[in-house]
Amino acid sequence: MTDGLKLTVYHGEHERAGSELLCDALNRIYERHALPTAILLRGVEGFGLRHTLHTQRLLTLSEDLPVVSIAVGARDAIEELLPEVSELVGKGLVTVERAQLLTRDLGAPELDEHLHEETKLTVYCGRAERAGRAPAYRAVVELLHRHGVSGATAFLGLDGLVHGRRERARFFSRNDDVPLMVVSVGDGRTLAKLLPEIAEMLEEPVATLERVTVCKRDGARLWQPPPATPAAGEGPAVWEKVMVYAGEQARHEGHPLYVQLVRRLREAGAAGATSLRGIWGYSGDHAPRGDRFLSVQRQVPVATIVIDTPERMARWWPIVDELTDEAGLVTAELVPAFRATGPAGSLGALRPAGGWRLDVK
Repeated sequence: MTDGLKLTVYHGEHERAGSELLCDALNRIYERHALPTAILLRGVEGFGLRHTLHTQRLLTLSEDLPVVSIAVGARDAIEELLPEVSELVGKGLVTVERAQLLTRDLGAPELDEHLHEETKLTVYCGRAERAGRAPAYRAVVELLHRHGVSGATAFLGLDGLVHGRRERARFFSRNDDVPLMVVSVGDGRTLAKLLPEIAEMLEEPVATLERVTVCKRDGARLWQPPPATPAAGEGPAVWEKVMVYAGEQARHEGHPLYVQLVRRLREAGAAGATSLRGIWGYSGDHAPRGDRFLSVQRQVPVATIVIDTPERMARWWPIVDELTDEAGLVTAELVPAFRATGPAGSLGALRPAGGWRLDVK
């Protein structure tokens, strides 16, 4: 088990870094620094600091959809590449989050004190990996569901690193080798006990464990995110990330839940929100479901990510609370915002103090 960091960049899919797409430039950096895994996810709905809505539902708004680029590695490796990432990213948000990094023999790790309760486990693998006759990601989700883990969602990437190798989706290809990740939320001790069994399902397992708070489950309020006290000094600003996991068929007053979340948060002036469509998963007591061959109706999971300052998030929380009155798994976590850029007069640029060394607690 290694002291790791997760670097996440939120930007538009057509944003460029010089002569190439930003997402390509980022993945070249991750590959050159030999990170164990990275994944590029394309959103289906969302807006950023400029509050421009992009959605797959309407042709006129479907260009430059939001994308999320995630890279995971040891703390030193991520800190080493941060200056390069900073030079490339213009518009968008970059966060760096602490994570326990587990590779190869996952074992049953001794958890940090802050991971003893609710924990987020993310397992990274390739789409083609199998566990017996089943795709490995489905086997992992089924295992988590069987042991009562609160929820799990598998997301298929368009590009990234699988076991340190660059793999990207292409037209006219089965794209079996593209990266995939399974995000789950549950009791830390339960997840730790399941890691050896998960490791047996995967070729070269890579996983992270992160602290998270479960706020709501299928309408039941379990915890309300408290407003954070601004950190003293010149360290990285602490932001709050709220995630809502629900099926694409989940509704609020007859409208898709994820669509309502993005629309209402944008109207209220939130800093940004991105909805990602999964390919398999579940939340609560619901059975795992997702894309099936020749299926007429899609029943895939969708995760909506909302990031803002804790003070501002307290203003948007009633919207999230209202819209998840019946469905959804809602989690919250505090994340250091390494960089946030937007139009003049907005949130400005955030950088860590003391050079590039991050004090990520």
